[in-house]
Amino acid sequence: MPRPLSHNRRRWIIFAVLALMYILVYFYRVSLAVVAGDISRELHLTPQQLGSLSGILFYVYAVAQLPLGPMIDRLGSRLVISGCGILTTAGGLLFSQADSLATAMAARVLIGIGTASVLMATFTVFSHWYSKQEFGRVSGFMVAVGNLGNLGATAPLALAVGAFGWRSSFLAIGALQALVTVLVFCQVQDRPAEQVTDKQESGTKSGMMAAWGEIFGSRDFWLLGIISFFWYGNYLALQGLWGGPYLMEVLHLSREATGRMLMFTSLGFIAGSTVSDTIARRFFRSYKKTLLVGQIVLVLLMSAFLGWAELIPRPLLAAVFFAIGLAVSSGVMIYPIIRSMFPVRIVGTALTSLNFYVLMGAAVTQQAMGVIVGSFGEAAGSMSAGSFHSAFLLPVAGLALAIILFACARDYGQQN
Repeated sequence: MPRPLSHNRRRWIIFAVLALMYILVYFYRVSLAVVAGDISRELHLTPQQLGSLSGILFYVYAVAQLPLGPMIDRLGSRLVISGCGILTTAGGLLFSQADSLATAMAARVLIGIGTASVLMATFTVFSHWYSKQEFGRVSGFMVAVGNLGNLGATAPLALAVGAFGWRSSFLAIGALQALVTVLVFCQVQDRPAEQVTDKQESGTKSGMMAAWGEIFGSRDFWLLGIISFFWYGNYLALQGLWGGPYLMEVLHLSREATGRMLMFTSLGFIAGSTVSDTIARRFFRSYKKTLLVGQIVLVLLMSAFLGWAELIPRPLLAAVFFAIGLAVSSGVMIYPIIRSMFPVRIVGTALTSLNFYVLMGAAVTQQAMGVIVGSFGEAAGSMSAGSFHSAFLLPVAGLALAIILFACARDYGQQN
């Protein structure tokens, strides 16, 4: 009879399988930046329509967070991720065949619902397999690994689209999604077999409304939500959609060069995510301070797209994109902060409730920027620097205000 896997080996197998799923989530989030021009031309999209096509995934993703949290706490992460993986597969395959804006929007809706559960359900699994002290490190590592999908959606996707076209490239990703969904169903285990649920805790398990009341009744949760909104709004404004058109139309980079430039942000995010927990523990001794410092740096760097990015040499611009990725990685501190705010019995609901703000930030920012760019009356392919400067002012100013507000929040999980 084969020996059972050790606890440590089992949890890292689970980590690896869930990481594959999250890599695909990140790919879908940011892949439009590189193919925006191709899709706009083929489907005859205006800047406003392109912003809506990108944003719809995040609106659906955000709204889905609210019912998914209680579902994760009750049904378990394995079943929820597997079921949602089927929807993602269907959406990915449909998107690769879309011949109109309506079909593409329907596909993005399916992808948004399908990917909505993955990260928060994964963190719920981690809350059972890893200690509270290990949670910050492993959650940061998961985000770092997930950014390989971000990386794949930059230069590698640009090369694939150039060689095979955007439809074939997305068809292949849809097939890969189906395979990974099967792996999740077969390999993921919600909690260790030897873990016995505490009788007292299970007896007082919060109902959905009671859990939401506890979470949304916290002032600090709202402050964390606001900074999460603008943190991710800034990142996805650049990496998920408008960074690509800005680089191609204002700086006149090719699609391949644009993919390489955006790749530097992905590399910076990956590098930063692997060390963010160490920095929080050993240098700042605080998740809150680490988040605040990183977001201040992010505001300063994102101001590049208000004009000064066009004045610096290309090698220095690549360094700016890498530094933006490093600063963005400080945002992963929101997850150990929320883990410290609430008890494990409602951790799935708390995580998904916070992620509502994260994804709404991406959705609102991308769509609002599309409206601002479109208000200049310029067609895709001939948008001016001024229209982009005006659009990027929205997320930059919003994050600056959010930083001031979050400075008033309590410091949860402070390290002594």
